[in-house]
Amino acid sequence: MLRPVDRQDVRFLRDMLRHAYHWRMAQDPDLPVYRYVQNWGRPGDAGVVAFDGLNVHGAAWYRLFSADEPGFGFVDEQTPELTIAVVPSARGHGTGAELLEALLASAGSDGFAQVSLSAEDGQTGFYEKHGFHPVEDDDGTVTMLATL
Repeated sequence: MLRPVDRQDVRFLRDMLRHAYHWRMAQDPDLPVYRYVQNWGRPGDAGVVAFDGLNVHGAAWYRLFSADEPGFGFVDEQTPELTIAVVPSARGHGTGAELLEALLASAGSDGFAQVSLSAEDGQTGFYEKHGFHPVEDDDGTVTMLATL
């Protein structure tokens, strides 16, 4: 089941950053990935959490970034950047697809024209199945964009 992200989910989102950006953090453990959840609840922040009973096991969220402090998949200041992660024990059961589809629907209903993300080179197939296409490939990192 899915429910909207609220402020009490910030700790879980922060934990999910390790799953979402493990490949980037392995390259540079000092990367400021916290910016994806810091001061959650700003205009443009939205997300969904996957849960079963009291156990949360995945999340997808987006937020807007400025050109001065861009995210890894920054395209422009009007395009929210998506982050998604599912705990390893819950992968392979469609949770990621469910989260992604719900979040893309939310972004469209919130009036956004497109959503971006950053993916590891070779891990883009999942996103391509959901309407994303590469717009930049930089040293093993692919910025992808989905038009809503």
